[in-house]
Amino acid sequence: MTVELPDIRIRQARKDDLPALVAMFAADTVGGHGDTTDPAAFADYLKAFAAIEASPDQTLYVGERGGEIVGTFQTMVTTSLTGRGSSAMIIEAVQTRSDMRGQGIGARMIEFAIAEAKGRGVRLVQLTSNAIRKDAHRFYERLGFKPSHLGFKMALK
Repeated sequence: MTVELPDIRIRQARKDDLPALVAMFAADTVGGHGDTTDPAAFADYLKAFAAIEASPDQTLYVGERGGEIVGTFQTMVTTSLTGRGSSAMIIEAVQTRSDMRGQGIGARMIEFAIAEAKGRGVRLVQLTSNAIRKDAHRFYERLGFKPSHLGFKMALK
C-alpha cells in the first residue's frame, strides 16, 4: 500500500531502498546495533530484507520526500491467546534521517502505522524505544503512547 501525505510519501520498502536505509541506521550512534555501510555486510541486509518481504506479518516501510528516503519503520502483527486471541501490531526500527528530524516525518510514519493497524482490526499498537532516547520517549507520548511496561533483552551474539 502507498499513501500520499502532505509532502511525505509512505510506501512499502523495495530492495533498491536498502543502501539509503542501511546508511540511516549506520549513522545512528545511539542505537548500538552495529549497523555499517561496509559493502562486506550488505549480504546480511539483503538476507534480512528477503525474510521481511516474505513474511505476511511483517512490513518494512519508507518515508520519501522529494524522491529521497527520509525515514523508515517496520511493523509486525502478532496474535496471542491473551486478550481473547487478539492481535497486536509492533512498530519497530523507527528512524528519521538525522537532517530531517523535527519536521513531522516521524509523526506521519507512526500515524500511518496506526491507521494500518486499525484497518487490520488490531486491538493494540506497541513499540519499544532505547531507554536513553528521552526525546523519542517524549515524541511517542505526544502521539498518545503510554509507558506501560518494562522491557528486557538478552544478546545472543
